[in-house]
Amino acid sequence: MPVITLNRLADCPAAQWDALVPAQQPFLSYAFLSALEDSGSLGPNSGWRPQHLLWQENGEICAAIPGYRKRHSYGEYVFDQGWADACQRSGIAYYPKWLGAVPFSPVTGARLLGDESAATHLLKAIPDYLEENGLTGAHINFTDERANRIIGAEPVWQHRQGLQYHWQNRDYRDFQDYLDALTSRKRKQFRKEREQVASQGIEFIWREGAQVTEAQWDFVYACYSNTYHIRGQSPYLTRAFFSLLAERMPQAIRVVFAQQNGRDVAMAFSLISGDTFYGRYWGCLAEFDRLHFETCFYQGMEYAIASGLKRFDAGAQGEHKLLRGFEPVITDSWHYLRHPGLRDAVEDFLVEERAGVQRWAEEAREVLPYRHDV
Repeated sequence: MPVITLNRLADCPAAQWDALVPAQQPFLSYAFLSALEDSGSLGPNSGWRPQHLLWQENGEICAAIPGYRKRHSYGEYVFDQGWADACQRSGIAYYPKWLGAVPFSPVTGARLLGDESAATHLLKAIPDYLEENGLTGAHINFTDERANRIIGAEPVWQHRQGLQYHWQNRDYRDFQDYLDALTSRKRKQFRKEREQVASQGIEFIWREGAQVTEAQWDFVYACYSNTYHIRGQSPYLTRAFFSLLAERMPQAIRVVFAQQNGRDVAMAFSLISGDTFYGRYWGCLAEFDRLHFETCFYQGMEYAIASGLKRFDAGAQGEHKLLRGFEPVITDSWHYLRHPGLRDAVEDFLVEERAGVQRWAEEAREVLPYRHDV
C-alpha cells in the first residue's frame, strides 16, 4: 500500500514537504509544524502523537495530510467532547482517534496537500488505516474549499460547521477611516476605549521576528502561559517553540509589546502571510483597563491597514469580536466514525447544528457595528 505514516516531520526533507503546501499558508509549512514537534509541544506526553499520512507513487510523495494520534480532544477548537462523553456513558471507545489538523491553530487552510488525484486516493485509504491501527475515527478540521469538495464527495464523511469572526480591511486609509464606517455609538465607544488605554501611559512597540531578543521571548512566553495559568490550565506550547519559530520563519512573525513607563506589561503575538494578519496569542502580567481590546484588536487592525493587509483572522470563538467589527465566517470540519450507532447519532446532531450555525451567522450580521448608509 502506498500510504506512509510519518511519525516525525524531520524524517521528510523540508523542501519535499513544502512543495506540497499551497502558497501563503504558514501554519502548514515545515517550519511551523517542525517547530511544534522539535520544541516538545507535541509528543506522547501531550496527547498529540504525530502521524502524518503520505501518499507515494513511484517512490515520490505526491500527497499528504498533517495528522496526529489523539487520546483527548484538547487544543482542537472543534469541540467533540460531548461525543466522547456519550461514548463513555454507552461503553463505546472514542479514543484513540486520528486528527488531520494544525495543532492549537483554528485556522482554515489546505488539509489535503499535493496532487488532487493522489490526495483523493489518500483520503479513501483512511478507513482501512484506522482499522489497521486501532483508531476509532478520523477528523479533519478547518478545511478549505478544495478539501470540502474532495471530502464531500465521499459519503462516509460527516460534515460539521462552526463560526468564527474575521475583520475585513475595506481599503481603509487609516484607523479613523475605519471608525467613520461605524455607527456613531460604536465610534464613540471605540475612541473611549483607546483613550482609556492611552491615559494609563501605555504605548505600543511592534517587532518582527528577527528583532525580538531571547529576553523578550521570555516575556512573550510568560504572558502567553499566564493566560492558561489563571484558568488553572497548562499551556499547550513550550518556551522553546517561540525561539524555534523565530529562527525558522522570522519573516512571518509580528509581536506588539504594550509598555508602561518603558516596561513591557503585555503582548500580542501574530503571524502574517499574503494578505492576512493572523492574531494568535495574547497575554499580560498585570491588569489594565481595556488593554486586551487595544492590544489584540485595535492594534492589529491599525497594523493591517498600514500594511495593506486585507483580512484579520483573530482565531476561534468570541462574540466580543463581532461587536468590534469582526464578521461571521463559517468554518468546516469532517468526521469519519467507525461505530455505526455513534455515526447515526452524530448525523442527527449535525443536521440540527448546521442549521443553528447558519441561523446564528445571519443573526450576527444584524448586530455588526457598521453604518447602513455607506
